[in-house]
Amino acid sequence: MSHLVPRQGGYKLLTGQGLEIGALHQPAAIPAHCKIEYCDANHREESAKFFPELSINDLVPVTYISDLDTQGLSIFEDNKFDFVILNHVIEHVANPIKVVGELFRVVKPNGLVVLSAPDKDYTFDKNRALTPYSHLLEEYQQNVSVITDEHYLDFLRGVHPEIFQLSEAEINNRVQWVRGRREHAHVWDSRSFAEFLTISFTLLGIRAKCEFLSTADTNKFEYFSVWRKL
Repeated sequence: MSHLVPRQGGYKLLTGQGLEIGALHQPAAIPAHCKIEYCDANHREESAKFFPELSINDLVPVTYISDLDTQGLSIFEDNKFDFVILNHVIEHVANPIKVVGELFRVVKPNGLVVLSAPDKDYTFDKNRALTPYSHLLEEYQQNVSVITDEHYLDFLRGVHPEIFQLSEAEINNRVQWVRGRREHAHVWDSRSFAEFLTISFTLLGIRAKCEFLSTADTNKFEYFSVWRKL
């Protein structure tokens, strides 16, 4: 897909053994000399139930099962991987700041973290408000591990407002459906996501250097970045 082409400059930096989290049906196009394993909250068979529009044969084989909301990456020791990839997953989690910390924890010193998020102005989130950092900070300070229904109601208001003409029972059913699919709980554009990372790195004591960056100003899709752990 043409909107993913700008990522290639970042992927070229990858070497060694890595982990991709939440790849689903769109794994990163990493260099052939790299080795990679896949981690997700669900096995392929379970994911296929929530995403009937996808063929199970298109979903990546999942090596590790770990729910970022409840487990983080606790199944992995510190400094395990040469690189970790998290593309368009962080908007789905309950505690984005905590997840950033986990990514850098499991990467070796001088290793790389590939981290991207959709820019709302180029997605179905365009009618939703940006998530303020104060909201994310509160979730981090309270060690939130469950996404509230209000997050998913906000998603439905912005993306499927017609649903609110249905009965309360039907609305609740839709909320549970989008919960199963883990739809977008948080919303950024490229500028606000850059600010989110800058503030979060300081909060978490993460030292990192940006080795590659592509934003929606040019790619018309996302904030895509590759960070070296210092």
